[in-house]
Amino acid sequence: MIFGNDRNQLRALYFEAWRKHESGENLEPLEKQIAAVIAQHPEYQRYLKDYDAALTKDFLPEMGETNPFLHMGLHIAIQEQIGTGRPEGIVGLYKQLLLRCSDSHEAEHQMIDCLAETLWEAQRNGPPPPDEQRYLERVKKLLALS
Repeated sequence: MIFGNDRNQLRALYFEAWRKHESGENLEPLEKQIAAVIAQHPEYQRYLKDYDAALTKDFLPEMGETNPFLHMGLHIAIQEQIGTGRPEGIVGLYKQLLLRCSDSHEAEHQMIDCLAETLWEAQRNGPPPPDEQRYLERVKKLLALS
């Protein structure tokens, strides 16, 4: 799991994992997970070519930009949820969604919107942690729509 609030430190994890992956070095388990997510996102790999620029870049949604580090971090968060079975019920919902999607990456992409909205609400509303039940409801709604 990735911990911390230091944006530069978190982004540095992506750079190091990708550098090691590309040079064929041995990777720690978390680095393998990060490199696998980066490999699934060739559109974001360009940000990993200029360390200094990526560390200082603000990705502004109001300018139509997607933060690649946030997006990839949400993939990792969902993978962690599935791996740990938390919140309770997420694994079953993921398996149902996976049956309707072409692959796990697409299923994760659909879940990312649910997770991002839940995290945004928690950040906007203050100290209580993200509402796991609301998150699960959002994922269930995906199943009802597909």
